[in-house]
Amino acid sequence: MKVLILGSGAKDSAIAWWFSKSRKIENLFIAPGNPGTSAFATNLPDIDLQDKEQILNACKKYDINYVFIGTETPLVAGIPDFLIKNGLSVFGTPSYALKFEDDKKFSREFAKKYNIPMPDYHVFDNLLELEAFLDTNKNKFFVLKPNNISPSKIIVISDNKATLLEATKKHLKSSSVIVEDFIKGISITLTLLLDKKGYLILPICSEYTKKEHGKEDIITGGMGAVCPVPLDDKIKQKIRNEIIKPTLKGMQENNLFYKGVLTFSIILKDDQPYLVDYHVRLNDPATESFVPLINNDLVDIVNAIEENKLSSIKLDTTNDSTVAVVLAAEGYPTNTKTKCKVKLAHPKYNTSHITGFPYIFYGAINTINNKDNKIVNTGGRIATVVGISTNIIKANYNAYSAIGSVELEGGIWYREDIGNKFFISMAE
Repeated sequence: MKVLILGSGAKDSAIAWWFSKSRKIENLFIAPGNPGTSAFATNLPDIDLQDKEQILNACKKYDINYVFIGTETPLVAGIPDFLIKNGLSVFGTPSYALKFEDDKKFSREFAKKYNIPMPDYHVFDNLLELEAFLDTNKNKFFVLKPNNISPSKIIVISDNKATLLEATKKHLKSSSVIVEDFIKGISITLTLLLDKKGYLILPICSEYTKKEHGKEDIITGGMGAVCPVPLDDKIKQKIRNEIIKPTLKGMQENNLFYKGVLTFSIILKDDQPYLVDYHVRLNDPATESFVPLINNDLVDIVNAIEENKLSSIKLDTTNDSTVAVVLAAEGYPTNTKTKCKVKLAHPKYNTSHITGFPYIFYGAINTINNKDNKIVNTGGRIATVVGISTNIIKANYNAYSAIGSVELEGGIWYREDIGNKFFISMAE
């Protein structure tokens, strides 16, 4: 199989690494990729993820027969539809199903119709109406999101009227906004792979999205994750019965199944799960945390998806745990300092298959001067360090012990509590 992965982030790096372990791969490409992915795939750095013809021409040039899309930019650009129309096999959400994430009003009406527990919400496309609503709900925490596919870092959680109104002014330029009740609890990320007849549940993670513990109003794209989440079997069954099964029932009844991924963001409060968002792509850093735990050959999985036989695949995982820690640049997420020189870790962190050895999946970095191979950061989250061991405590130690191996001009910041006292630190 000749595979092309579209993306350049840490989650795309993790998927490329997973593919690279397969003996059934003839050639592995990633577009545009990053300096880290060159350790196990061929980068196509000049590919524009929104340019349909450019991507199709690359597939023809390199005789690619399978395209994996787990990131949002090419999905929104309609790349899956275009490539399928041109005869390629594609993993990625088609346009007709993007509304699960791109239209949060639809997803909430969908959840209500199928009795899926979600926070109470309101939709606003007028600043004055929102202001009147906040005046009648003073000192109450709300979560404010734009009603489209957007980075997690622009979500606002606050009880401050001025903060919520200021964020709304920015969002209303491109979409309406969703204002929903804030539920304080444990964050759960559940990833489903889909074909048109079945699904496969990947290891359940928990993501840390805030800049620091206890700060409600500063949200990032994700600063860490642990996997698997030590949930009671009764809670897992409740998630399955109250969220997963009714979602799949609704997808079937509305002809919304597709070959790709559907990610559930869930908050667990007092043993009751609440769905807070659907994502039609992979989450970051959840992906980096679950990939090292899966023994299955990814080629076997995507072949099963192509044949609509995914339900026949049994997930094979290790008994280990992972702790993923995101390394960020100064100023992230509100005022990220970019073009700072990055020194990568020793290649052993990219390619090691030794159990217990930390992995590093690079994200927002790029080579800007091929002559001296100068690598700089192009965004806030430059890498995810993943520790793996027999439990979360040991995995936490392994992750933090490898952080110093990546260097960034101007310094790196990261949360220091990923995986510490799990249930206390996650109930943010």
